[in-house]
Amino acid sequence: MHRALPVPVSVDAIAERIGGTVHGNGARRIARLASLESAGADAVSFLSGRRHAQAARDSGAGALIVSAALQAEAPADAVRIIVADPYVGYATLSQWFESLLAPPRAAAAIDPLARVDVAARLGAGVGVGPGATIAAGARIGEGCRIGAGCAIGEGASVGPDSILHPNVVLYPGVRLGARAIVHAGTVIGADGFGFAPSREGFVKIAQLGSVHIGDDVEIGANCAIDRGALDDTEIGDGVKIDNLVQVGHNVRIGAQTVIAGCVGIAGSATIGARCMIGGGVGVSGHIEICDGAIIGGFSLVERSVDEPGFYTGAWPLQSHVQWERTAATLKQLPRLRQRLRGLEARAGEPPKDPE
Repeated sequence: MHRALPVPVSVDAIAERIGGTVHGNGARRIARLASLESAGADAVSFLSGRRHAQAARDSGAGALIVSAALQAEAPADAVRIIVADPYVGYATLSQWFESLLAPPRAAAAIDPLARVDVAARLGAGVGVGPGATIAAGARIGEGCRIGAGCAIGEGASVGPDSILHPNVVLYPGVRLGARAIVHAGTVIGADGFGFAPSREGFVKIAQLGSVHIGDDVEIGANCAIDRGALDDTEIGDGVKIDNLVQVGHNVRIGAQTVIAGCVGIAGSATIGARCMIGGGVGVSGHIEICDGAIIGGFSLVERSVDEPGFYTGAWPLQSHVQWERTAATLKQLPRLRQRLRGLEARAGEPPKDPE
């Protein structure tokens, strides 16, 4: 059940918040943000595409965030909030509703069970949870929240207004930008997987670089981002990384790229800006993916991608259109084999099955 706001807000206030125009009764009060299917007269929902038009028409929502092109699909009794991009409008509104639903924020404090070295520097308004440790030379920007059990290594830095959820680890020297959100259990700056084979076994390569992460980055739970062998591992501004993602040493990820869960990126790969990497993708080391590329889920990228587009597959990676053609052909192989055998029989030739 969606939680209701303690004090409902008007449709006019919602429209002002998300930059929309109201068609209908702007004074109507809204208490919840809900899906089309679960919305009632006290709720606002959104329509972002025609495939959900029927659900919108059937919805009981009191207000609907919708584009001008789809406003006719709104329920008859709903107030329409017209915006250029309903999905972005919904995202913006969700943040506002979250802030209205959140309990009053406790005053920033350092828990008595936390250990903060006297040589660490903490900005104004920093909160540190129980069991957290902040080592000498670490710098924590103003307004940060360091969750229970976090470990901030020597010389590491966290930019202002960042949030580290419980049990996040920043190894020594790691730099995390402003307004970052790092979810529980993530480790940033562990050794990269570097070993030189020898007759006696594998000789460890010391990982002498670090990790540099830009501003406005969000990293999901239980991710691992390794430090560089020589140069730093780098993650650009605005990057969003889902849960359970492995980023190898010396990887570079451009600004505003999004990476879904369970992706593995091998060492020294370079991923451009504004890319979208689907869940379960594997990226080989020492290759480049250009700006604006989209990689479909569970694909394997073994060679560089030089042109923007939608790529899918594993053997080898292809443009998505070409992969669909290849997949369609594969489905026809048994039938094509039977036809070929029939042609060979009529021609009096022995079957030529592969060995």
